Amino acid sequence: MSWWNFGQKKVKKADFVEAFLLKNQKQIPAIRSLDQLEFTVFDTETTGLSIKDDYILSLGAVKIRDQRILIETVLELYPNSSKSGKKTAAIHGLIERENQIQIRDFAEQSLEYFGNSILVAQHIGFDSEMMQKACRPFGLEKLPNPMIDTMSFAIRLELGPHADQSQVKPEDYGLDALCHRYLIPTEDRHTAAGDAFLTAQLLLKLLKKAQARGIENFGQLIR
Repeated sequence: MSWWNFGQKKVKKADFVEAFLLKNQKQIPAIRSLDQLEFTVFDTETTGLSIKDDYILSLGAVKIRDQRILIETVLELYPNSSKSGKKTAAIHGLIERENQIQIRDFAEQSLEYFGNSILVAQHIGFDSEMMQKACRPFGLEKLPNPMIDTMSFAIRLELGPHADQSQVKPEDYGLDALCHRYLIPTEDRHTAAGDAFLTAQLLLKLLKKAQARGIENFGQLIR
């Protein structure tokens, strides 16, 4: 639980949150092969980089099954927010947003889409915290899904599982640098859906590299 929520009254869980948590009670077997896993790759664009003070402007996500990106599953959501995204508009271009939905609908649709899949993002710590913040008014304290950070995963595969990430140059493992290294064209960069699709392509490349290093199942992937 984040420090700014310490001591706050516990919120009653909405029905959709209860259903989401119930779905995630069943754990993924450690022996399940990589080809049998379902991944939800997602990205958020926000009003800034403060988890405490900023809000989500858009969510982009896509599913991977059988180590294939399912283009037909692409999701784009724009939650209503009273806070402007002007200070980050130079990055994501979102000032005027059409098709905005109420935050409750955003939380419900997002959690239904996530289901009990493995969540994947570049710098997933930030994105998952922002999603938890959006869903907290409806009783979700923490996303229970297994998670993969593509940056950390790339470091693990390239430098070894015991690499000291504090000694790694962040610019060498940013999304642009990784896409360049793994020959992924960086079109539609800095939109939530575009970055989610780039990260999905990166994940597939990393999974192939992982298999070549003997990582064959869920247990080995998430250890």
